[in-house]
Amino acid sequence: MTGMTSSSRPLLNRRLAEFGTTIFAEMSALALSTGSINLGQGFPDTDGPEEVREAAVRALRDGRGNQYPPGPGVPELRAAVVAHQERRYGLTYDPDTEVLVTAGATEAVAAALLALVEPGDEVVALEPYYDSYAACIAMAGGTRVPVTLRPHDGAFRLDLDELRAAVTDRTRLLLLNTPHNPTGTVLTRAELAAIAELAVERDLLVVTDEVYEHLVFDDAEHIPLASFPGMRERTVTISSAGKTYSFTGWKVGWVTASPALVTAVRSAKQYLTYVSAGPFQYAVAEALSLPDSYFEHFRADMLAKRNILATGLEEAGLTVYRPAGTYFITADIRPLGETDGIAFCRTLPERAGVVAIPTAVFYDHRDQGAPFVRFAFCKRTEVLTDAAERLRKAFAR
Repeated sequence: MTGMTSSSRPLLNRRLAEFGTTIFAEMSALALSTGSINLGQGFPDTDGPEEVREAAVRALRDGRGNQYPPGPGVPELRAAVVAHQERRYGLTYDPDTEVLVTAGATEAVAAALLALVEPGDEVVALEPYYDSYAACIAMAGGTRVPVTLRPHDGAFRLDLDELRAAVTDRTRLLLLNTPHNPTGTVLTRAELAAIAELAVERDLLVVTDEVYEHLVFDDAEHIPLASFPGMRERTVTISSAGKTYSFTGWKVGWVTASPALVTAVRSAKQYLTYVSAGPFQYAVAEALSLPDSYFEHFRADMLAKRNILATGLEEAGLTVYRPAGTYFITADIRPLGETDGIAFCRTLPERAGVVAIPTAVFYDHRDQGAPFVRFAFCKRTEVLTDAAERLRKAFAR
């Protein structure tokens, strides 16, 4: 009877039945039990800027945010988000009616989907996808329709014809992530323009997860979908402070959208966390106004780290897809004579003393992701150098 009620009905509701313990929990436990370098979960191993941390301490001491902050978020942070969107992208929003602060981007995605999707609605998402997307679509009663990014010329590419074909009369919403976790793809201006045309033509809502907006490399450029013709009124843009400022534990995210969309999302959000992270909201408001030099240094540091790990993986014999954005690298294990990324990741700690995440868990079409593995490079340089050397020793022929 373990895990069952007296009527033999499973305790977990059927919408969530397919979602067990996340792969991150399994791999993190494996890292601890084997003493391996954990390049699985995407969080930094150092804190972000000292002045931002001090801003949080100052807010705590001054009594700002120690009680419930306003439901939409503290005015200082909403104003800072608006200033950031205008300075960076030329997008103008009203801080009082078009910004909503959330408990990280994960809650923003959940609230948006719970608010905007009804049972039977189809949600088109790019696969592989961040694992919460599937669960949030399920909680909303929607049906997820994956469009697969496939490797081509050294990167994972979107097939726009496949995207168009995925849209039906039941499609309510497109859920996009660019820069894209886990593949590191950054959608181009031409791709975004085509997506915008499709959304307008089919009258679709779009939720865009842009948490890696400040982490783009080489010639890539992050362009918010909301900046394209016809998109501002139908796009819920989501970002957060965790990835940009290396304070992932603070869980401060935000939504920018039209008043009607923000009102809808807030209607769901208020019954999830109500409010969160009071003092940290004031600190993030200061972080958003850091000079451009901070973002340039942050990007340059992550680019150098990307190259250290990518080179190590290549020298170990894997096929590496150097990301145009995010702080994740996807590698193909088939050159090592392996085809099962899940089995590979479960044995990697013993073989090399490194932990990674099998990308297959981010696919509905598991076979499409089977040979791919994701490594995080948001770690100290010496940790990445050590990991690269361990991988070379374990696999280089």
